[in-house]
Amino acid sequence: MNDAIAAGPEVFSDEAVPDQAPVKTSERISSLDFIRGIAVMGILAANIVAFGQPFNAYIYPDAFVGGSGDPGGWMWIAQFVLVDGKMRGLFTILFGAGMYLFMERTWKRGGTRKLQLWRLFILLIFGLIHFFFIWIGDILAMYAMIGFIAVACMRWTVKSQLVIGLVGYFFGALLYLAMFSFPYLVVDTPVGDPAGMAEARTAMEAGITAALEDDAEMTEIKQAGDYRAFVQRRVSEEASLVLVNPALFFFETFPLMLIGMALYRLGFFSGAFTRSRMVLWGWIGVIGGGLAHFGLGLIVKQAGFTFYAGNAAFLGWSPLPRLAMVLGLAALLVTYSPAWTGWLAERVRAAGRAAFTNYLGTSIVMLFVFHGWALGLFGELDRPQLYLVTALTWVLMLAWSKPWLDRYRYGPLEWLWRCLTYRQVFPLKR
Repeated sequence: MNDAIAAGPEVFSDEAVPDQAPVKTSERISSLDFIRGIAVMGILAANIVAFGQPFNAYIYPDAFVGGSGDPGGWMWIAQFVLVDGKMRGLFTILFGAGMYLFMERTWKRGGTRKLQLWRLFILLIFGLIHFFFIWIGDILAMYAMIGFIAVACMRWTVKSQLVIGLVGYFFGALLYLAMFSFPYLVVDTPVGDPAGMAEARTAMEAGITAALEDDAEMTEIKQAGDYRAFVQRRVSEEASLVLVNPALFFFETFPLMLIGMALYRLGFFSGAFTRSRMVLWGWIGVIGGGLAHFGLGLIVKQAGFTFYAGNAAFLGWSPLPRLAMVLGLAALLVTYSPAWTGWLAERVRAAGRAAFTNYLGTSIVMLFVFHGWALGLFGELDRPQLYLVTALTWVLMLAWSKPWLDRYRYGPLEWLWRCLTYRQVFPLKR
């Protein structure tokens, strides 16, 4: 996503929006582009298993078709520690920062919330198209829906945004801890042994069976290359996820958006904090959060990588150490990235500037790689092989972004979004 992908206006007023222009290249904050580039690449690493295998294989290795290729589960643990949830967290914080950055510039040009609400609506449309026709794991629609709520918080003080963001996140962490620990305790531990828990355990075990049956149905459709059946099933049986996901992840996403707004206003992304403090707290967050994740991964390994142990670790146990890692990663990337000026770093920044195109484009590429009407590799690759697909896609992402942006002002979808936002056609070529 780029600096102005999402924003939220200050209050609900009805003033007309004067003529405005999109963000100029000279107005960009380089650290946001670099972090966004890392995040959009990392998102693919997080999602690759669900792209190339049944969706539940993302968390539950036994859901792999043909085996995961990770008999000891150490690659599962490595991804859990280093990637899962962290890239989404970085994206969400940047989304909040981008909301405020966009609106700050809009206010300076005499604009109001109308432009931002329209922008979020366009994002919602993109997200719905992505969800129903390309990728069930879309986050754009969720960001747009929660962003509509976040626009009411734009005029809050920095302190209010930061405090409410942190308190809301901690509340969500406790809620998720309770929600996702209970099934694990009932099914995988002696807590579920008493006769009084037998009904609950049976129902939860039936839930695993139902989830795997759903995976089997979608696997058959994807391997057969029946795109029409793919879309029909998404519309008829999975459409509710468009609303379920924002509700489920609200107490992660909304607080992180507020935290992102506050960090932007405090100058976190533009060098207002001392380098020594950023480095110290950045490494504390990354190392401390990473060790906590590793410990949780060992618990899941000891449990046998069961369905509910994996869900508990991903969704219930890891939010707090994940926050530490996300903030730590952001601090370190903001601190170190200005010195990274080589060819690779510049290509990462370019990938970040075209992150919207790269995010949706990656999903389209994965359709061609995995669906039966194209290369037909769905269910054929194990975890190590899927990571190879990830690396090759990273090469593609880095290869096209910079040459394109050397010739054109925006990525293709960034340009389309701007044109739709301002209801006029902007020059694309430099």
